[in-house]
Amino acid sequence: MIFRDRVDAGRRLAERLACLPDHDTVVLGLPRGGVPVAAEVAAKLHAPLDVIIVRKVGVPWQPELAMGAVGEAGTSVVNRGVVRRTGVKPDELGAAQAHARVEVQRRLQALRGDRAPVRLAGRTAIVVDDGIATGSTARAACRVARALGAARVVLASPVGSPDAVTGLADVADEVICLERPAGFGAVGQYYKDFRPTTDHEVLVLMNHAADRTLRRRLAVDREVEVPDGAVEGGRIWPATGSARSGPRHC
Repeated sequence: MIFRDRVDAGRRLAERLACLPDHDTVVLGLPRGGVPVAAEVAAKLHAPLDVIIVRKVGVPWQPELAMGAVGEAGTSVVNRGVVRRTGVKPDELGAAQAHARVEVQRRLQALRGDRAPVRLAGRTAIVVDDGIATGSTARAACRVARALGAARVVLASPVGSPDAVTGLADVADEVICLERPAGFGAVGQYYKDFRPTTDHEVLVLMNHAADRTLRRRLAVDREVEVPDGAVEGGRIWPATGSARSGPRHC
């Protein structure tokens, strides 16, 4: 299967995930490319959208070779096999992890800003990426979700390496991957349009998702439809007309 772009991939993945309950569920996109996919899933499930940021930790003299990853909440994943084969010393590993954690915090500030993270405690976290190659980033993301209190973790992706996807079963309660092609090469091979996603695009998607979640919450609480434009950037703007307010639900 070849996806037109990340939006197309997200819609197809959302159909596969439609059987999941739409309550107590949070969709977490891996920036940047996973966020457009995750946004479609969140819209389909009527679930809040947030980012989950992890950073690859490369071997110091071969940065493209991942020896692990780090993420929020002080979580880390170490590929002991790579560390052993390359002879990376404990202090070198620690220094590389510390450097990566600085980048995680910078990315959090850039993509989430002052907005508080969506609460995960006791909820189902659906971790979404646009593709799974080695699985190290997805593994770290699942562990971050656990560390933040998620009761259940679902890892979802449109496409992935069969070996990498299978190997992630130990960190997720369920792994959903639409395509696991034999001879998997690179994620971009399975998209017609795989242009980079920008920080600005991520912020726009996050704001739209926050507005949609707030409108839905208001509609449930007040038993009224909240028109587009009444909510923007997570804030409630004055309505242009009157609306009858119903009883608040518990």
